[in-house]
Amino acid sequence: MTIKLRPHHLLCMLTYVGKGYNPAFTANYNQVIARLMAGEDIMIHEGPDDICQPLLATREPHCLRDSVAERDAKAARDVGQLLGRPLHAGDVINLDGGILDDLRNAFLNGVTRSACTGCEWFDLCSAVSATGYPETRLKLS
Repeated sequence: MTIKLRPHHLLCMLTYVGKGYNPAFTANYNQVIARLMAGEDIMIHEGPDDICQPLLATREPHCLRDSVAERDAKAARDVGQLLGRPLHAGDVINLDGGILDDLRNAFLNGVTRSACTGCEWFDLCSAVSATGYPETRLKLS
């Protein structure tokens, strides 16, 4: 099985500490993280993905906004440059500890943060990365 992730969620997962928009969102995100830790691959997805699912039932879900699609484009560009290949819908990433470390180092150093501009979680993610990601849920060896 693969986990469908929109590009900007490749960044969000780096700093996820169990906080989210509502309890259903957080419970679902915890399940996605558990699947990643169990070794499932990531498939790049355009539009609402496995993390977004609980929000689709809410009134005017933000995951359908144009600003989120713009965030995805910036994240795909930045992460693709880091990985040395363009990222497109349907591409598969086998996330391992080395890639996770590279993504987190780039995030901490601002290399992959262009997609984060204007995000309501910016300050939380900045604090999590600045302290070395100690309480993040996603752990890989």
